[in-house]
Amino acid sequence: MPSPATLKAFIAEVEAGRFVEAMEAFYADHATMRENLAPPRVGLANLIEHERKSLTRSHSVVGRLVGPVLHDGDHVAAQWHWTFAGIDGKTRTLEEVAWQRWEGERIVEERFFYDPAQMA
Repeated sequence: MPSPATLKAFIAEVEAGRFVEAMEAFYADHATMRENLAPPRVGLANLIEHERKSLTRSHSVVGRLVGPVLHDGDHVAAQWHWTFAGIDGKTRTLEEVAWQRWEGERIVEERFFYDPAQMA
């Protein structure tokens, strides 16, 4: 179960735009990540590689937490607002809920729920 201080530090890293660093610091080596109903990506190295590739599609990515974090034992849910300034010159926004399962101070499972039409 993550401590409140760990959750605060994780959110600070994400809001500061240090996405890969947040993954390195707060995800387990065997972590999985899943977009809506897509198959999960498995393993921290794979998650980081995917994140780095995703970041190359944007000049900037800004994420901010919306509302309170819901924390119950090993489970955490948070609503995020994202703004992507794409290399294609378009700005896109995304509202999503991230559902996480933690083991101790590390995320082992994360699933994102959002409407893909937001990125069209």
